[in-house]
Amino acid sequence: MRAMPPELLDAVAGELGRHRGAGVAASARRLSERYLADHPASRPILAAPDDVAGYLTTRMPATFAAVAAALDQVSDAVPTLEPRSVLDLGAGTGAATWAAREVFGSLERATLVDYAPEALAVAARLLRASDLDVTTTTAPLTRAGSGADDGVAGPDLAVCAFVLGELTEQARDAVVDSAMLAPTVLLVEPGTPAGYRRILRARGRLLDAGWHLAAPCPHELACPLASVEGEWCHAAVRLPRTREHRAAKGGERGYEDEKFSYVAATRLPVRLPAARVLRHPQVRTGHVRLELCEADGAARGVTVSKRQGTLYRAARKAAWGDAWDPA
Repeated sequence: MRAMPPELLDAVAGELGRHRGAGVAASARRLSERYLADHPASRPILAAPDDVAGYLTTRMPATFAAVAAALDQVSDAVPTLEPRSVLDLGAGTGAATWAAREVFGSLERATLVDYAPEALAVAARLLRASDLDVTTTTAPLTRAGSGADDGVAGPDLAVCAFVLGELTEQARDAVVDSAMLAPTVLLVEPGTPAGYRRILRARGRLLDAGWHLAAPCPHELACPLASVEGEWCHAAVRLPRTREHRAAKGGERGYEDEKFSYVAATRLPVRLPAARVLRHPQVRTGHVRLELCEADGAARGVTVSKRQGTLYRAARKAAWGDAWDPA
């Protein structure tokens, strides 16, 4: 399971201590409904203190887990990527920045941009528990600056997580362009058909600009799932639920599975895998069934039998979203 680091959990608990449980639970429910909606937001989603508290309780752990899982794949595909700085577009309370810090020990600086000052204020307080040099900017995401004008080097990594769905199509394109200020970009959206469509559009925009895909795609051809009815590319990560998280969600399970769609692109050298696991592997007696997206741009089902020895053992350990390199 992918959990937030202890220092962040402690900082979040301190923030939540300022709020009453009933207001937080109601806000968490509203956020869940908004998360599933497929239309631009008419106002900042994290505009009020209870909104932010609800986000800290439920969405921040899930956002952290999804971004960290995606960045793990990016790190494997781009072995020379050792970012010292990150641009977090639509940062909210800073989950993506914390995820980048978790995956990349080289990280030193973070610039967080959002149009919700309440969320950024909380992000800044939480990040005091980190070792990062942090700058927060309240501004439209389409006007995020690179720092080049004041002689400061631009970011090494840009992340935009669970934000594009809040914007108009024109604004989404502008945000993708802003992210391309960095040589490596990660975009993450909900693992829904609508989230996938937004990622697919951003993927095309990155390719049109001459970028190389780093993850999840093992190729730069058309997505093989785009033309298949009822199919869309997404991954999943399991994360633990805190007591407050369970109370806000009204659930008993001590974990949840966050589904997400993402694309990462870079101008650095890339080492793409032979394939990507598209679904939970089906482990059966004597064989494993894998659904793969392969380097030739096709999606195929592959059966790995026990007779294949090392390959079979690798297939039994494979997980949804993993790179698959049978060689």
